[in-house]
Amino acid sequence: MIKLVASDLDGTLLLNGAQSVEDSMFETIGKLLDRGILFAPASGRQMTSLKRLFAPVAEELVYISENGALVSYKGKTIAKTPMKRELALEIIEDVLAQEYCEVLVSGEKTAYIKPKTKEYHDRMTKVVNYHTTLVSDFSEIQEDILKVAVCDLSGIEHSKEHFFKRWGNEAAAVVSGSLYLDFMDLKVSKGNAMKQIQQSMNILPEECMAFGDNYNDIPMLDSVGHAYVMEKAVDDIKKHGQFITANVEYTLKDVFHL
Repeated sequence: MIKLVASDLDGTLLLNGAQSVEDSMFETIGKLLDRGILFAPASGRQMTSLKRLFAPVAEELVYISENGALVSYKGKTIAKTPMKRELALEIIEDVLAQEYCEVLVSGEKTAYIKPKTKEYHDRMTKVVNYHTTLVSDFSEIQEDILKVAVCDLSGIEHSKEHFFKRWGNEAAAVVSGSLYLDFMDLKVSKGNAMKQIQQSMNILPEECMAFGDNYNDIPMLDSVGHAYVMEKAVDDIKKHGQFITANVEYTLKDVFHL
């Protein structure tokens, strides 16, 4: 019996660049909740942004945010894993030194930005609808740093090798979209977040279902008994799924006869 469904967002639940969840998906989630099945958005996005995105059902969901650095359920923090502050600030400095790269620094309640361009400012505040705080220097941040995200407006393919080579042994680094690469503490992943939820709620891996499409989803897919990979994902990702799907909502309706 499935007790928990987790889904990545961009490229998985949100297709073709969509930045909002379909009303029909809220209905589907509601039917799952009525059956006692938990639903968890699993994303590199911040908690505040996820709650806005899932507003009609926001108070009933489990949240895997910041790629697993912050996990919560009904206002209770299940797990929080910050980065080492000195390392985070060094990575930020390196990101800002790269010509086409912008940086997003995640705290628990807000994300900190110092935009180089209006395009990036608008993307974070209007397109992905993040709760953001402008800073003149990232050393001003007073709270724990959960994640440092690179946004390469020319495409993360152009800069990812630099970042993996420079920082890959010191921080968990994952590509999380066509423009983004995320750095977290080495212990952080969506998979570890899933295990923390399973332990906290006494749910077995075989009682969990997950959907994903990118490299940062692999640990989560490997931590559940029912792993679904999007058909547009590359073959490396598909190796970690037992099933292939084109649409999360349609699959849930089919599997659970909704």
